Order: sequence, then C-alpha cells, then structure tokens
Amino acid sequence: MRKLLNFINQYSLIQQIFIGLILGIIIGFTSSTTAHALQLLGDIFVNGLKAIAPVLVFFLIMSAISKYKTSTENQSAIRPILVLYLLGTFAASVVAVIVSFIFPITISSLPAAAVQSSPSNILDVLHSLVMKMVDNPVDALVSANYIGILFWGLVFGFALRHTSDTTKKVVEDGAEVVTKAVRFVISFAPLGILGLVASTIATTGAESLLDYLQLVLVLLLAMAVVTFVINPILVYWKTRSNPYPLVFQCLRESGLTAFFTRSSAANLPINFALCKKLGVKEETYSISIPLGATINMAGAAVTITIFTLAAVHTKGIQVDFLSAILLSFVAAVGACGASGVAGGSLLLIPLACSLFGIDNTVAMQLVAIGFIVGVIQDSVETAINSSTDVLFTVAADRSVNGKD
Repeated sequence: MRKLLNFINQYSLIQQIFIGLILGIIIGFTSSTTAHALQLLGDIFVNGLKAIAPVLVFFLIMSAISKYKTSTENQSAIRPILVLYLLGTFAASVVAVIVSFIFPITISSLPAAAVQSSPSNILDVLHSLVMKMVDNPVDALVSANYIGILFWGLVFGFALRHTSDTTKKVVEDGAEVVTKAVRFVISFAPLGILGLVASTIATTGAESLLDYLQLVLVLLLAMAVVTFVINPILVYWKTRSNPYPLVFQCLRESGLTAFFTRSSAANLPINFALCKKLGVKEETYSISIPLGATINMAGAAVTITIFTLAAVHTKGIQVDFLSAILLSFVAAVGACGASGVAGGSLLLIPLACSLFGIDNTVAMQLVAIGFIVGVIQDSVETAINSSTDVLFTVAADRSVNGKD
C-alpha cells in the first residue's frame, strides 16, 4: 500500500485529475454498470466539499478581516496598489457577467431540484439577501447559508481587529487548520472526478462533454478580456504610458510559472524577484505581493461569476441589470476570500449561487464540475491572479514615483 501511495504521489494533483478524467470518459462510454457503481465516489467527494465549504468561507473571511488593519496600517504606498487590486477584481466579475450574457452556457447534468425561489427582480434579490444576512450564525453554518456566513464572518472579523494579537493568531491558525482539511478533501478529487465523469457520461452521453468544453471556452474568453483589455486600461490610467510591454513581461516572467505551479503562494519568490528587477522598493513589494496573493483575485472573480450564471441560465432564472451588478460585487468579495489551495475559488461558487435561490446541492455539483474543467481553468486563473500582483504593484509604484 505504501509503495502504491508513493507511486501515486509522484504525480501532481492536476496530473491525477487528468488521469481520473480520461478513465471516467472511457468507463462512461464502455460500461454503464461500472460507471453507475463509481457514482458513489463522486457523491462522497461532493458531500465532502459540501461539509467543509461553509466552515472554510467563515474562517477565511473572519481571518482576512481581522488582520487587515495590521497588514496595511500606515502604509500609504500600498493604498494605490490596493485600489487597483479591488478595481481589477470587481471589473473582472463585470466582464464575466457581460460575456456570460453574450454567450449563455447551460449545463445539462445539473440536478433538477435547483431553485428554492426564483427572484423576479432586484427587490426580491435584496429582500432575500437581507433575510439571509441576519440568519442565526450557527444556523447559517449548518444550513450552508453563504450570505449569512459572509455577513457574520465580516462582523466577527471587524470585532477581532480590536482584540490582542494572540487572539488574532488563534483565528488565523483556525483558518489554516480548515484550509488543511480542505486540502485533504481535495486530495480525493481524482477519484471523485472519475466517478462523476463516468456516471454523467453513462447517463447523458457526449452532451456533458460539450457542456464542459463550452464552459471552458467562455471562461478563457472572459479571462482573456480581463488580461488584455481591462488590466492594460487600469495600468494606463495609472502610468499614462503604453501598458502592454509591462503586461507581457509580467505574463512571461510571473504568469508562466504560476500557470504550472497553480499556486499564488508558491509563486511569491518569483514575484518578489520580478518586482526588484523592475525597480520597486522592497518595503512596498514585500507587503503588496503577499497582500495581492490574498485579495487580488480577478481570475477567481471570473470563475465564480461564470459558474453561477451557468446555473442561472440552466434553470431559466431571469437576471436584471441591478441583480447582475450585485452578483459582480458578491463575486468580487468572495474572490478576495478565496482559499490558497488549488481550486479554492470554486468553493466560493455557492456564495454567489445563494443570491438567486440556487440550492446548495446544485451549487456543489457546479464545484465538482469546476474540478473537472480545472485542468485548464485553475492554471489560467492562477496565472492571471499572480502576474497581476506584479503588474499593479509596478504600475502604482511608477505612478507615485514618476518612473517610466
């Protein structure tokens, strides 16, 4: 058994997921009996995600808010970078909304029982939002009420800012413990995806593969618009010079490594070295780059928005303009709290889905689909997130110091 585990562990998680995906496709087309038996693996994986995701969101939000003050206090040089981080993340979610409405995606494999109550306009959405916010915090965790979890996470997080550093460290350690638990669940993703893909193909045939391909294409389109249109506009706004040389340098020297490591945290040394090479002061980038790895999540915002609207389109829920803007805001906030593990942004999808009364069971099914397409999506998302940390840090630094 130990030799088998050592053999498996020599391959990265993304390679294991890819193998599980291929085996699932083969079994789904060749043996429906085996495929339906393997559905148990997919159900276990999805239920594991459902169990840990509410706790993860609560601790991540609470921990991030509680230490926010100490991370940026009296750091005036960080403020313009922080503005770019937040603007970029929100703009990315808006782009994802626009792309989703131009190219609406439906997913045939989603369960039928999806909508608790379909909101017809912004007033319905806001009423549902307020009621979920003031839910009992314990009940919010038990029932996976992500709006309530977000609200109470913010409340407790702001309250913790006035406590001792020891108390904040306890909360931060709690978030780390939950994150490690999530890593444990995600380590079973290859088996879960094997079961999900095999059973889905045995039931729906090649139609589900077409859905996944369309989903990936829309995700890549939205991320490309963010990378080559939105980000350059923000950089030009700060520097008043041609942004593309800097954009391409950041993609080449930071985004490429992040694409393969699929971890913004693992890419921190690369980003530190690139910032130093581009003339940014160490006292600036030593704060802005780790901060960006936490809250500069344009790729995550795109992922959360696209997946949520895929469920919305599948269930025929009508979304007006103001509801779409509210979704962009929630997706941006959720992205800023995305976990540092591979596929962490996927676990924030239920938060956005809850805006439209989409059942948690369906939302977690979307998360599972996200791990399937994550072979491509998560790599591209990480490349955008990490390279943009350097891009915005350099742009803001040049704006403040008048550099070319």
